[in-house]
Amino acid sequence: MRAHPLRNDVTVEIAALRPTLIRAVRLLLETVVVPSLLMAVLLRVSGLAAAVGAALGWCVLVVAVRWVAERRMPGTLLLCAGMLSSRACLALVTSSALVYLVQPVLASCAMAVLFLGSALVGRPITERLARDFVTLPAHVLNRRAVRRLFSEVAVLWGLSRIADAGMNLGFLRWGVDAGLLSRGLLSPLLSTLTILACTWLGLRTFRREGIRLKLKPAAG
Repeated sequence: MRAHPLRNDVTVEIAALRPTLIRAVRLLLETVVVPSLLMAVLLRVSGLAAAVGAALGWCVLVVAVRWVAERRMPGTLLLCAGMLSSRACLALVTSSALVYLVQPVLASCAMAVLFLGSALVGRPITERLARDFVTLPAHVLNRRAVRRLFSEVAVLWGLSRIADAGMNLGFLRWGVDAGLLSRGLLSPLLSTLTILACTWLGLRTFRREGIRLKLKPAAG
């Protein structure tokens, strides 16, 4: 971090965006898009057991390939794989594809409560999440505009999760196939639009506050 001696401008280093975006898109494909497409196709062709079995098999394959190729297991992937596995097992136990699709709706509602509640009490969870990408010095975090930004982003994510839950429930009223379409394609699209909106809000606030972003140099 470098500050101009005469002005209030600040330069903040952020993690390289391209690898982060690639990891996010890869995780989305591995844990949401591909399992949903497998479910949608195999439910019609082979039935619930084959569809859920394929989703579980895909989950195991992804984890195994990551482990063999990288000799490490990202925590986010393990979390998503665990959630996918539990949803699939519960769907098998209840013999209902609807159960498989309702669980993410409940998760979106829980996330909405978390985001909106944290903003309401003045301790937005988005501030903690942002630390994975940006290291902001204390005097920047204490600026009113920056603290308001984190609250606004938390509210935006909360509303986005409410919209996601409502959208998925609405599509489920038209049948399981429509629910799978919503979960596998429209939910990722909504998340992407939310990320873009949050990025725009952040860049606008930083520009107004004289905060310049600089990419960290690649590691050795």
